[in-house]
Amino acid sequence: MPNHLRALALCAIIMAALMAAGCATGRDAVAQGGTFEFVSPGGKTDLFYDPPESRGSIGDLSGPALMDDRPIRLSDFAGKVVVINIWGSWCAPCRTETPELEKVFGETEALGVAFLGIDVRDDRSAAKDFVSDRNVRYPSIFDPAMRSLIALGKGYPTSVVPTTLVLDRKHRVAAVFLRALLAEDLRPVVQRIAAEP
Repeated sequence: MPNHLRALALCAIIMAALMAAGCATGRDAVAQGGTFEFVSPGGKTDLFYDPPESRGSIGDLSGPALMDDRPIRLSDFAGKVVVINIWGSWCAPCRTETPELEKVFGETEALGVAFLGIDVRDDRSAAKDFVSDRNVRYPSIFDPAMRSLIALGKGYPTSVVPTTLVLDRKHRVAAVFLRALLAEDLRPVVQRIAAEP
């Protein structure tokens, strides 16, 4: 098959997949029996789930801590807004994003906000260096095989790194960002969720 026909066929496959993903339910992510089902309508990268009663919950997220192997569970952050960031030391946008996340963490910690990283497809020593070099104070789950991501919900796009989820105080999904963030992108969302009754 000539190269131009191969490229055309690949484009057709990609377009069909994108249209199917955008039309899977005709709605944003929905609560189905209290669980979070991920849908990105129209290829959106910033997704917000309001009102709070419509939000779905993720599964029992847990795994070993990157720095010391102690177990970390989402339940360790009961009653807190939790910002979950999926990252890898190999991910170029993560290098830019991490100091921005650390900035928002420092600004919102007193509001009852916790941050939790999930380090995926990574080498432990490279990941530890990444965290140390950037003075990241919040913990990360070390998940090279991406097993903990199963808890993030049906259809969650595990290939999108970085991704950031903001969970409300009941650990329901309030927002998902399928892109690298600046502090100015994340700060107002976290502050709004932290201010909810």
